[in-house]
Amino acid sequence: MSRLEGKIAVITGANSGIGLATAKTLLDQGAARVYITGRRKAELDAAAATLGPHAVAVAGNVADSADMDHLFELVKKAAGRVDIVFANAGYAAAAPLGNITEEHVDGLLNTNVKGVIWTVQKAVPLMGPGGSIILSSSIVGSKGFGNWSMYSATKAAVRSFARTWASDLKGRNIRVNAVSPGVIETPGYDKYGATKQEVSGFFGFAATLSPLERIGRDTEVAKVVAFLASHESSFMNGSEVFIDGGVAQI
Repeated sequence: MSRLEGKIAVITGANSGIGLATAKTLLDQGAARVYITGRRKAELDAAAATLGPHAVAVAGNVADSADMDHLFELVKKAAGRVDIVFANAGYAAAAPLGNITEEHVDGLLNTNVKGVIWTVQKAVPLMGPGGSIILSSSIVGSKGFGNWSMYSATKAAVRSFARTWASDLKGRNIRVNAVSPGVIETPGYDKYGATKQEVSGFFGFAATLSPLERIGRDTEVAKVVAFLASHESSFMNGSEVFIDGGVAQI
């Protein structure tokens, strides 16, 4: 029997990168159906096509409560339950203190914080004993890098959610954990406004900080998420797993 045999999963922000890699890994490990979400419908449909018939694309914005209602209504009608939620949708944007704008603050808080709240809050009524909620945080939630204060604050909030929601769901046998990747090469870096040369230089610098002398891969994060979603991780709740350069630490 596969590790995730028959499970119903929802993954937000799964157009590409970590979300898409995780969807593939969950299906490879036996998930019966994986619902993937994203704002860009064409990219989302293309991603679902690569995953096969057990993937369902539902376009929507995690920061929009109505979109999340729509997503979970579809899941309820088709599957009746949710076993795994990976709240992965989010983005990064830098701004130094002194140049932080309302648009910068609102954008990051809406997607990275509010989006996680709506995703989990709408999913919980469909989850039963043995359910698993995994939140996507980042090592920046624990470290202080210049110019990244708002992004770091949003990921620190996500770390806190994992701990407090584990307490909120005490007695229901629903686990809540967070993954905190380091630098992972994903298509998202193309949207940060940096040149390819700048991104390449950043990846090279980040690799020197890792014991394996390389940056992480989206497939490595996906495998950690799949483990957290399985019954093998039943001893873990409210925990944070750091993933940096292919090394996972609890």
